Amino acid sequence: MFDPVIAPSGTLLGLLQRGRGDGTLHALTAPRSEALAALNHCVTHDPRHDWQVENRSLYYARLYLDLHGELDAVEAHLFDPEDVLDTDESRTGLALAVLGHLASYGRRDALDLLRRYAAHGTNWAWALDELALRDDDAGLRALAAPVLARFTTDAEGEAELAATVRDAFEPRPWRLWADDPRESVATRVRAAQEAGSFDRWQRQMRPTGPRPGWSVQAVFEWAQQGVERGAALHVPAARCLTAVAGPEDRPEIVRAAQDGTEGARCTALRYLADSNDPDALDLIEGAVTTGSTAVVEAAVDAFERMRSLAAVDRARGWARRPDPLGAAAGRVLACRGGVQDRDLVLAALREAVRGEGPDAPTLWTLVDGAGRLGIACAAPVLRHVYRETASSHLRGRAARALAATDPSYGTGFAVECLWDCEESTREVAARHAETGDTRVVERLRRLAADPAEEAEVQTAVRSRIGPEETAV
Repeated sequence: MFDPVIAPSGTLLGLLQRGRGDGTLHALTAPRSEALAALNHCVTHDPRHDWQVENRSLYYARLYLDLHGELDAVEAHLFDPEDVLDTDESRTGLALAVLGHLASYGRRDALDLLRRYAAHGTNWAWALDELALRDDDAGLRALAAPVLARFTTDAEGEAELAATVRDAFEPRPWRLWADDPRESVATRVRAAQEAGSFDRWQRQMRPTGPRPGWSVQAVFEWAQQGVERGAALHVPAARCLTAVAGPEDRPEIVRAAQDGTEGARCTALRYLADSNDPDALDLIEGAVTTGSTAVVEAAVDAFERMRSLAAVDRARGWARRPDPLGAAAGRVLACRGGVQDRDLVLAALREAVRGEGPDAPTLWTLVDGAGRLGIACAAPVLRHVYRETASSHLRGRAARALAATDPSYGTGFAVECLWDCEESTREVAARHAETGDTRVVERLRRLAADPAEEAEVQTAVRSRIGPEETAV
């Protein structure tokens, strides 16, 4: 999947793509046709950089309800000829998840569209999962025949069916079909269930990887084999060293950390850092200077995992380095530094935004650190990250940091955060938004009464308003 093109944050499309609360508020005051066009674009062109963890489906579904939006564009997207050519579930997953939420809200057209796609679409398994949570038994039984028809009755087809049943995210349809009164359906599904269970048992009986009794050198060789076939194994290899290495093996491990093969060096650095070895910090610094890209990344990652006072003290000395170790030092101080490290964390935050932009991965930790340390003068940078980042998770972290550093948060961004796409951001807003704004009170009431809202958000809402105020 290609990285999505995100519109400027000041546009309606850009706001909706980011999942910002202001997107909903602007859409409700914009011409309906313009708002629906932007909404349809978002649903049919997934704007998330990480579609597996960022939330948008409930956010978009609620906006369809508020706009009384039709689903013609979603239907055209699902049944486009591209559906056969592009089988990646990320093409249609967002649209199907939006339909699932709409079905939960009672939209019959969304339920019917899900049923049709489950019967005929390429990403049918996702649609079936959505229906498993929302459809009745009769609706699911009607899908048994078209779903089973996707699998041939030869050995290869039955094996594929067994794997599908075994790996199903929502088992309800398959359990229902296993008890189907049609013998042809029930017999085939039960056989697939049994085959899948047997396959899982066989895989558990055939473990791969390290065995008891391995030597330190054998672990290093296994890690290097992973490097040669493109698999990074140094993390599990380091855990293996914990089991097989003794005090007498330390010189060999230190030598590997200094000049071993790439796999051995990454493994040794991870092991020594996790063990708080007295030479670990020096070896990490040397690896950053002389190692390959993979070794540098492993060394930096190992350093960030260290919890000792010595590691924090070394981070203070490394924080101004213009290299990956300097960036890692800033993150270590953000996580474990004290109030005396505020200036270093703030400098790292500003440098990251200036050098890498508002979507830099390092910002996740630095933004959290700014909030944890209560760096009030970081608020302007945090507001910039909040507005501009395309990551709804990073925006949520910025919102939490602003709640701890910006006195204006309760009357500013907290208000729009009540409409944010991420439930954790809505929860923060529910705890901090000033109720002097009539929009806040009305939104809190609606969230409290919405059965689709997350329990944590509703708990936060009810801490702000009494039970008598939640009725709609």
